[in-house]
Amino acid sequence: MAVRLKRLGEQVMVVTGASSGIGLVTARLAAARGARVVMVARGGATLEQAAAEIREGGGAVMPVVADVGEPGALDRVAERVTAEFGRLDTWVNNAGVGLYGRLEEVPLEDQRRLFETNFWGVVYGCRAALPLLRRQGGALINIGSVEGDLSMPLSGVYAASKHAVKAYTDALRMELLDERAPVAVTLVRPTAIGTPFFEHARSYLGVEPAPPPPVYAPETVARAILHCAQHPRRSVRVGAPAKVFPTVGALAPGLTERVMARTMIEAQRGDRPSRGSGALHHPPRDVARERGWYDGRIRERSAYTAAVLRPGRTALAAVGVGLALAWGARAMGEE
Repeated sequence: MAVRLKRLGEQVMVVTGASSGIGLVTARLAAARGARVVMVARGGATLEQAAAEIREGGGAVMPVVADVGEPGALDRVAERVTAEFGRLDTWVNNAGVGLYGRLEEVPLEDQRRLFETNFWGVVYGCRAALPLLRRQGGALINIGSVEGDLSMPLSGVYAASKHAVKAYTDALRMELLDERAPVAVTLVRPTAIGTPFFEHARSYLGVEPAPPPPVYAPETVARAILHCAQHPRRSVRVGAPAKVFPTVGALAPGLTERVMARTMIEAQRGDRPSRGSGALHHPPRDVARERGWYDGRIRERSAYTAAVLRPGRTALAAVGVGLALAWGARAMGEE
């Protein structure tokens, strides 16, 4: 069955993890284009602040406090959506937390908690959204990561959760295709994004983790999400590194691992003291912010992602990726 998606101005959209970073930018941009947005997050005060700022700009939003890792919480969100709007057009499973440290040093309790949010939060979201989306069609968008394709040292548990999200999303897509459900299932896979994610991460490094460059603005991901809410896409990578690094890793896995072992340990260590458990077990005590403290260069746009989202520019994207792959192979050969 062909999937037909509405224009944003006609949509009811749910966004989890909507009080900061990618989720907040997505909610703001969607509301600015006329969507009615249900903003979901754990921290009530921060969520209310974020919603109020969007309302001041004329956006229609409904904040709902819920922990995506709690069984039943997102079912209750779906019930609120049904009661308020009677339908759902797009559900974005964006909520996620970070955890940094050597795998043998990270407590199992923290590892399980990360999976409750990053993986089970996606599962609960999908199961809550699908009964509504099946009624008249819509988009289910899960946020993965470049680390769902290529693991990095010091964030192995996070990478494992994103590998799991990719596998779950792919299998779910196939099952919905088999039943001819009118639902577009998309996996969005960003590279490093300059959001408060790294400040909110639980760190066992002694310092706050840092995003390895190049770092992109959260708007690059939000624009990709909103494109997929209107145009069915199987998968979208945000930022050329999200395509280049996994491709090089598949072509030369052993060499890639040696290079990353030499470079990524230090590249992911920031210069600010760690702030305890971060947002892993509790909502962050923070104001609603779209961007983090990262003071390096932020790339406001991804030419690669913009090209792959426009069919007429696919050839341009292929050329760009080819050049980047050649550069990456050369750089690795010099190690």
